[in-house]
Amino acid sequence: MTSNDIIAISTAEGAGAIAVIRLSGPKVITIVDAVFETKQNKKLDSQPSHTIHLGFLKDDTKIIDEVLVSLFKAPNSYTGENVVEISCHGSSYIQQQIVNLFINKGVDLAKAGEFTQRAFLNKKMDLTQAEAVADLIASENEIAHKTALQQMKGGFKEEIKSLRAQLLNFTSLIELELDFAEEDVEFANRKEFKNLLTNLHTKLKTLVNSFEIGNVIKNGIATAIVGMPNTGKSTLLNTILQEDKAIVSNIEGTTRDSIEDKISIDGLLFRFIDTAGIRKTTNEIEEIGIQKTFEKILNANVVLYVIDASQFETQKEKFKEDLEKIKEQNTDALLWVVFNKIDLKNEALPTTFCEVDCIEISALQNKGIEDLKAKLKAHFSVENPNQSIITNIRHFEALKKALDSVIEVEKGFEQNIPNDLLAVDLRQSITHLGEITGEITTDEILGNIFANFCIGK
Repeated sequence: MTSNDIIAISTAEGAGAIAVIRLSGPKVITIVDAVFETKQNKKLDSQPSHTIHLGFLKDDTKIIDEVLVSLFKAPNSYTGENVVEISCHGSSYIQQQIVNLFINKGVDLAKAGEFTQRAFLNKKMDLTQAEAVADLIASENEIAHKTALQQMKGGFKEEIKSLRAQLLNFTSLIELELDFAEEDVEFANRKEFKNLLTNLHTKLKTLVNSFEIGNVIKNGIATAIVGMPNTGKSTLLNTILQEDKAIVSNIEGTTRDSIEDKISIDGLLFRFIDTAGIRKTTNEIEEIGIQKTFEKILNANVVLYVIDASQFETQKEKFKEDLEKIKEQNTDALLWVVFNKIDLKNEALPTTFCEVDCIEISALQNKGIEDLKAKLKAHFSVENPNQSIITNIRHFEALKKALDSVIEVEKGFEQNIPNDLLAVDLRQSITHLGEITGEITTDEILGNIFANFCIGK
């Protein structure tokens, strides 16, 4: 356990109805006792854990505020230490007075994420659960919330610990054989070992591949709306968002900078981006906007190429040219052709164009918009809601390294390389899995992780 006591305001900055100030450390109950006067003259130190007490916080004889004090005694607290949470009135002045009171009593200001870091160090949670706390706070949609909550409950942790334990067991047997090399003794069943490697390969690859959907769940699905001028891109954005976010005009080149906003579609966050129309222009400002359009295409998860349905036959070659440029710019994005203004079309439209799926809508008349949203949601939906989904880049990189090490072990196993070389790659895989849960870690890694937390958590 750590020796110093810490304090932080845990609620958002600014005035509100109430605020919560949190303290953690071995002496915080005694420190709070010295300045807290309950209406029944109780001493917190003699009260049971997980109880709430009404009274006054006082600086000598001066009353700062009437507060509720929640008591959590070690080890049955969030941090594993003694924790006191003070619910006071939400005045910024009152909050600062309370913090200053305890700083003057020798309590240190908490660093970003220090409460959760202490929970990890005191084995109240592993590193994946600690990181899930930050993801839960940052979640902006239902699916991100569920994913973070599942990880915080320890589902992903148990999966990683199980994989690591199996690897560790077989590695120990392989290394034991090295001690009996002259006697040609075999402790590790080679058939079971091969099955284990195949199983590990499959599970690690599934987890690594889940990062693609996990990343967009966490950060939102960047959806670039692109196309020639006057195809209805801004109208489409406004219709999806159900507000006049972008200026709509018949004058070409109205949109010269990208306009972005978020919307949740059945619990999944999408970031829709309206972009400048793609065309040749001599206007320097508009040309900058077009360059930004291709920058947005490069970083998009989805590209909706909007075509004026009434212009399809006359502009077909230009549309083909644009689509080829988009494909070259981003080979990984989901690309759809969106035929807009279908109320003005004179001929049947293709279901695919340049090997790209097509969708028909009228943004102005709100036709086909719900179908478009449903198709987007369906493409990024999670087939099994209980499966572990990787949303953290640190986890992704460690899993990928672990998978690479397992692949090397598989190759070595097939080539019948010596056990000492097999053990090296096995140990690397074990190390990478241990880095995820925090069984193997460094101060630098912990510093990077918890520095991204908010103060007071």
